[in-house]
Amino acid sequence: MTSLSSLLKGGLLLPIIQAEQPEQAVAIAKAMQQGGVTAVEVVLRTAAALDCISAIRAEVPQLLTGAGTILSAKDANNAKAAGAQFLVSPASTPELLKAMINTELALAPGVATPSEMAMALELGLTELKFFPAHLAGGIEMLKALSGIFQQVQFCPTGGVHLTNLADFLALPNVFVVGGSWLSPKEWVQQQNWNAITELTRQSVAMAEQSRVRHNRVA
Repeated sequence: MTSLSSLLKGGLLLPIIQAEQPEQAVAIAKAMQQGGVTAVEVVLRTAAALDCISAIRAEVPQLLTGAGTILSAKDANNAKAAGAQFLVSPASTPELLKAMINTELALAPGVATPSEMAMALELGLTELKFFPAHLAGGIEMLKALSGIFQQVQFCPTGGVHLTNLADFLALPNVFVVGGSWLSPKEWVQQQNWNAITELTRQSVAMAEQSRVRHNRVA
């Protein structure tokens, strides 16, 4: 099974796309790609989500496209059938983790507690989504976890935005950050794709600068 970090190839942002129609999803994905993003996570929160994944894969093939909000084996299998290249869940149970692993796709299952992290480790999973990051202890929690779960790398999601993404990425146990801040609902409704592109460009630049500073310190 390929790891998510290897698929991302150094990409530091994993923005969420929630769309009501495939055309809308493709427009958002293109706007984000123009801003420098190389991967997106389409969340299964709308009836059109699976079609959105397929549409992005077809029309923006160079963009790595995964599925989020995986809550069951059915979700995992449907997402793979739709063309998802990786899976992300908001939570973890033994059955859900096994179902996600069985797809043989790269994955980042959601965890919020040390017990969930230990359960994931028992199944050989070392790249995990930390969610909801801001409510589960945020940066200080990730710092505390680094000494205990030394082999684990995290994708914090939930409460990550332009003003704090650099702080998350400065942590050695964070390999990417996720969130929905790049596509505010009002911009999507207004079809303000240029604004999404510009915000994405700012976020990518900030992320890259943060990682360069971190590497220099290290």
